[in-house]
Amino acid sequence: MGLTFVEGVVSGPASASRVVRFLMDSGAKFSLLPPDDWRAIGLTPRRRLTFVLADGTEIERDVSECYVRLAQGEGHTPTPEILGLVLHPFNRTLQPARLLMA
Repeated sequence: MGLTFVEGVVSGPASASRVVRFLMDSGAKFSLLPPDDWRAIGLTPRRRLTFVLADGTEIERDVSECYVRLAQGEGHTPTPEILGLVLHPFNRTLQPARLLMA
């Protein structure tokens, strides 16, 4: 199993945007942006959630939403799944979810 990266553009509420390199994780529920990217596109926290790490440690993190544009699709979302894309397990590329279900 290898690592899969996808380049995309994230935009904030005031249309400020930034090119980012996403590490695709087929088990992830949220997309993470470093604080510098948050500030650059003008995101502000909408809520705070508790996450449990692999060792059982609980951490709290601010959550917001942004617009994500990838070559494979785009949408307003905190998660890549809402875009209707999934990571193909064999060729490690993003595919529309409906293609993998057929």
